[in-house]
Amino acid sequence: MEQQIINGIAEAVKSLYDVDLDSSRITLQPTKKEFEGSLTFVTFGLTKQLGKNPVEIGEAIGNYLKENVAAVADFNIVKGFLNLVISDTVWVSTLAELSTSENFGRVARNGEKVMVEYSSPNTNKPLHLGHLRNNFLGHSVSLILDAAGYDVQKVNLVNDRGIHICKSMLAYVKFGNGEEPSATLKGDKLVGNYYVKFDKAYKAEIAQLIEDKKADYASIASVEDLKELKKSIEAKGASKKNKIPLTDEEKVQIKDIKALFEFAEKNAPLLLEAQEMLRKWEAGDEETVALWKKMNGWVYDGFAQSYKMMGVEFDNVYYESETYLLGKDIVQEGLDKGVFFKKENGSVWIDLKKEKLDEKLVLRGDGTAVYMTQDMGTADLKYKDFGMNKSVYVVGNEQDYHFKVLKAIMKHLGRSYADGIYHLSYGMVELPEGKMKSREGTVVDADDLIQEMIDTAEERTKESGKIDGFTEDEAKVLFQQLALGALKYYLLKVDPKKTMLFNPKESIDFQGDTGVYIQYNHAKIQALLRRADKDGIDYSAAAFNGLTELSEAEADLVALLGKLNDKIVEAADSYAPSIIANYAYDVAKQYSKVYSESPIFNEEDSQKKAFRIALSKQSAEAINKSLGLIGVQSPNRM
Repeated sequence: MEQQIINGIAEAVKSLYDVDLDSSRITLQPTKKEFEGSLTFVTFGLTKQLGKNPVEIGEAIGNYLKENVAAVADFNIVKGFLNLVISDTVWVSTLAELSTSENFGRVARNGEKVMVEYSSPNTNKPLHLGHLRNNFLGHSVSLILDAAGYDVQKVNLVNDRGIHICKSMLAYVKFGNGEEPSATLKGDKLVGNYYVKFDKAYKAEIAQLIEDKKADYASIASVEDLKELKKSIEAKGASKKNKIPLTDEEKVQIKDIKALFEFAEKNAPLLLEAQEMLRKWEAGDEETVALWKKMNGWVYDGFAQSYKMMGVEFDNVYYESETYLLGKDIVQEGLDKGVFFKKENGSVWIDLKKEKLDEKLVLRGDGTAVYMTQDMGTADLKYKDFGMNKSVYVVGNEQDYHFKVLKAIMKHLGRSYADGIYHLSYGMVELPEGKMKSREGTVVDADDLIQEMIDTAEERTKESGKIDGFTEDEAKVLFQQLALGALKYYLLKVDPKKTMLFNPKESIDFQGDTGVYIQYNHAKIQALLRRADKDGIDYSAAAFNGLTELSEAEADLVALLGKLNDKIVEAADSYAPSIIANYAYDVAKQYSKVYSESPIFNEEDSQKKAFRIALSKQSAEAINKSLGLIGVQSPNRM
């Protein structure tokens, strides 16, 4: 229909002004809600070419379309905006087409391969609220890309090695007393507890070292006084507003205090032991590796339970313990090609000043790998495994610089896939109480949060009386669907790039912009369809063929349903599940308007009744498909 109108505009300009317009350059946009119409053509761009004012051009084209294009029933001009009113018969036939289309909510395959990497957990702690946004975002983007016609592979790169992993291992050796996972303590939580225990013991050792050394500072009574002095001097020195310079004495003090803290942090016995454990692991020490395998195994079992609860999965899992050395061959390749250079200490770098990324280390002077070494190798491995056109990394925005550098390096190395590297950078999730810190044990555990959401869903649903007639098992399934629907929708309806505040209580509400509201509308429609089927009402396309008059709300809803595939393509192009989430809400909201304005079972006109039931069914289908693309289930009963 839109293409017919675009062709009609080109024909109108040719017929009226003898000017050829390239129809591929003609665009239509949705009409603003305050004006009558569905589609708008902006005429300002034609004034110079046609030598007429925009209103005159709009009048002429509008009249031509009304007379020659069946889809256009009427038009109005607002300055240079030609607002087109589409014939109700077009919307009737559009619904008929949508109801029988096998491609509703799915675009033809395009032959392109995309790999989406998400989750990327560390094996020293359980998944938390931040991981939920990451997992939901990555999984949803994968589903959207698949619906948009791409061949998608979902992968997880697990950070299972390094000093932070050894910290948990060392704490377990020292304080574990043989503790193992149980029915009440998942393996990932058990290991995470020892990461927290390490940090507490490590801080105590730092404090003791400072206490032992503070004799050099006669004016300092305690470690806490030392910390306060450090804070106050740093705050003064950082003050740009007041421009208070540090005195020479303060400069010396802050230098000495920083040196003292640095000494304590680097020489705490626990840290030195953890570093030694890492060296043993890298050397393949049997006892160390056995402990590493055992504790990581506990964590993987815990992760598997969490992923199942979340409703996310992966096609392939990579482990940093297997990939962290892969980049060393690429470093040598880069040296041979002159892409990298060595400094006097033997460290290898790349000069990215032209890209305004400065110089970047790719290998330490002692030959050990850094994260960039590993990521270069993993990028090659992933391409070898899948041969993708695009590689999407779902990682928080604190790594923006890292991925700009990775892409630049792979371009310099001539990798064919380099242009397809895309960092899906997302903002952090905060709670009303503030930020979370894993090492201090102040994170919001993902499992605990999901359980809290399930408990809240149960409480709210029972209060509203929406589980009457449910068995206990059916109610349990519903509570979980509503809880995860609320959580995923709340986290995905916001643009990924934005830092967001998550309020669990707000997310579960049967009214307003929530996942539960959308799910409720789907269930309401399913109840309506069950009644229609029970009453034997025919609502096939043939039953409303010939209907010529719709309400404005009905026409707007059909137009909205027709945009699903376009929204999928838009969301895929921008890697933004928020587009699909907001579309689902728009459909639910517009359907509610139609439902309240237009009676269904009390309607005497059989064609109108059939049309409204068919419109209800297609609305439920749009809700189901769009919610499915953000990983949310659509209940059939509530």
